[in-house]
Amino acid sequence: MQINVGSLDRIVRIVVGLVLLSLPLWLDSSWRWLGLIGIMPLITGLAGRCPGYRLLGLSTCPIQKKKPE
Repeated sequence: MQINVGSLDRIVRIVVGLVLLSLPLWLDSSWRWLGLIGIMPLITGLAGRCPGYRLLGLSTCPIQKKKPE
């Protein structure tokens, strides 16, 4: 699978993932476990690949594919 997440998008995903993962440490309500959703943006940000972007044919990565001649 090709890299389809650009650098700014990666930084945002990593920050959002870390913030969401910290929720169980700060919240005392039953909603705190929703912070585990942060695993997905963290993984996609670190890997640079997003399966959702691939399904939709999107890419925020500035690297262009070479067309066969």
